[in-house]
Amino acid sequence: QVQLVDSGGGLVQTGGSLNLSCVASGRTDSIDAVGWFRRAPGKGREYITAIKSINNRAYYKDFAKGRFTISRDAAMNTVHLQMNTLRIEDSGIYYCATIKLGADGLPTSLDAWSQGTLVFVSS
Repeated sequence: QVQLVDSGGGLVQTGGSLNLSCVASGRTDSIDAVGWFRRAPGKGREYITAIKSINNRAYYKDFAKGRFTISRDAAMNTVHLQMNTLRIEDSGIYYCATIKLGADGLPTSLDAWSQGTLVFVSS
């Protein structure tokens, strides 16, 4: 089994930046990909981005392209999500998860989840 712990959320003004981290432990060699998701108040879970373990290929939803960057530090079993030019609508709880990806870069299955880290973007 894999356990995930995320961190890095906080309060930031519009236009600001945050760097989220997701540290994996346990059977990390079994991870196909790690994805980031978010849940805004009153909305459902939204997929943001993912990175494959085997080749570090990254996939992004359109709203994240150009503002968010996912990266992986294999030695530290850590995946980062750098978020720039944050907007009020980026506020929510952010989660990382171990996932499997389809050929289109979208998650086909989800396994382990982190506890979530809160991002609040103020005007």
